[in-house]
Amino acid sequence: MIKFINVSKRYNKDIIALSNISFEIESGEFVFIVGPSGAGKSTLIKLLLKEEEPTSGSIVINKKDITKLKKREIPYLRRSMGVVFQDFRLLPNKTVFENVAFAMEVVGASPKEIRRRVPMVLSLVGLSDKADKYPRQLSGGEQQRVSLARAIVNEPSILIADEPTGNLDPDTSWEIVKLISEINKRGTTVVMATHAKDIVDAMKKRVIALEKGNIVRDEARGAYGYAL
Repeated sequence: MIKFINVSKRYNKDIIALSNISFEIESGEFVFIVGPSGAGKSTLIKLLLKEEEPTSGSIVINKKDITKLKKREIPYLRRSMGVVFQDFRLLPNKTVFENVAFAMEVVGASPKEIRRRVPMVLSLVGLSDKADKYPRQLSGGEQQRVSLARAIVNEPSILIADEPTGNLDPDTSWEIVKLISEINKRGTTVVMATHAKDIVDAMKKRVIALEKGNIVRDEARGAYGYAL
């Protein structure tokens, strides 16, 4: 599903974001990426999304070496992945329904398919009654649920969550993580970068820990393991 093979990323001679890292994530896994600020988590996510290119090494997603993709192929790669960010990134002038539908429109889904699929996904994230609301009318937790619905509406094989609870209170954070866990149970591979120690410790999922661009731990039922 996802393979990093001897991947390094340098931004210049002095800044080494990732140093010769290798790991493999199987289809259907739930993996936390943890580490202190500057450890390389954000760089790893950007490499997965092909927003950055590795300085050396190979990245394989769904049996395809993405380091060799042509520019025109990148949108198709990204369609296989749903992404949830810390800052929601919703379109302020579109309703909840329209925000989620937009993700389907950009991949050419038919209006009929959009009308069928969007209500199903809004129901899954508990927002059926908010379909006609605008982002400004929602709480932070509700906005993140919309972001999650948008990320999964095209049924991606991989969900990438980049600090998805970073702007949320503890109770709301747990609600979001439970939703992500439910999505994982339905077969979606989840890669979640986070600083949320309590969530990582409680979930007992696989943990890949980064420090100064190196993998220092890779544990099947791991804990956060860093002082905050």
